[in-house]
Amino acid sequence: MLEQRIQQHFIDSADLKYQAAQILGQPIAAAIQAILACVTSGAKVLACGTGPSAAQAEQFAALCVMGFERERPELAALALVPDALWAAPSVAGADIAALARQVRALGQAGDLLLVLTAGGDEPALLDAVQAAHERDMTVVALCGRDGGALATLLRETDVLISVPHDRAARVREVHALVLHCLCDGIDAQLLGEQENML
Repeated sequence: MLEQRIQQHFIDSADLKYQAAQILGQPIAAAIQAILACVTSGAKVLACGTGPSAAQAEQFAALCVMGFERERPELAALALVPDALWAAPSVAGADIAALARQVRALGQAGDLLLVLTAGGDEPALLDAVQAAHERDMTVVALCGRDGGALATLLRETDVLISVPHDRAARVREVHALVLHCLCDGIDAQLLGEQENML
């Protein structure tokens, strides 16, 4: 019984990834182009999420700086910290505004904000997107389902990568693959294709 349950996780994950490959190819390519335009112009990528998605944002920033599967120059990327250490202790709701405050402090016109969320309705992330727009930054949003309230905030120049699933675990599994696609696509554009990579 337990082994069947485990096997079903693999099957469900594989099925969703197969479906998502058809739907997400174009927005992932658009996100790669947006990130490339940002970093090749001397700007930087700020990445953020909440909960488990914050860890994925940190991983993406690390792969930009340290490299993915090939040696290349470092790309300017930083993961924002979603915890209360960044919040002003005397301000009500400051923990929600922590990400937005970091975007306002660190973001500049031409920078890019990468937002990761399984749902799309977290107030902290909505505030961060609004702060990015105040700074004339492009936003790339990795969401689940229809993108929630976050999708309604995006502009024409932003990119929405929305995984067509309701279950957060499945959405994050696809997000991990999307982040790898972004890193690989950036490297391929900067360094050229490598035949043995596929």
